[in-house]
Amino acid sequence: MRFQISVIDDLSNSGSPEEMAAVDEFNDHLEAHGHWIFACGLAAPSTSKVIDNRLDVNQIDEAPLFSAKEQFSGFWIIDAESNEEALSLALAGSKACNRKVELRPLLR
Repeated sequence: MRFQISVIDDLSNSGSPEEMAAVDEFNDHLEAHGHWIFACGLAAPSTSKVIDNRLDVNQIDEAPLFSAKEQFSGFWIIDAESNEEALSLALAGSKACNRKVELRPLLR
């Protein structure tokens, strides 16, 4: 089963050197145990564009979709044997990055 673990933060690129070292260690754990698929950080929401080209309207909004204080600042795509294993990995990811995270199964 595949899952997305999204990191929730009020800033982009805000990890301290200690947090980044813990994230690197968590990433190494994911890779060593066959859970790693992909991970990356995201640029600040202020760099977002919301594009709607349904019916050829060519609408481009130079703003994030949501105006909430907290946004996604990065994510992991992981492979886990079960929901319980994914939850355990999400808990470890939250601890590593020192942020709240959101866990969602990926649909196929």
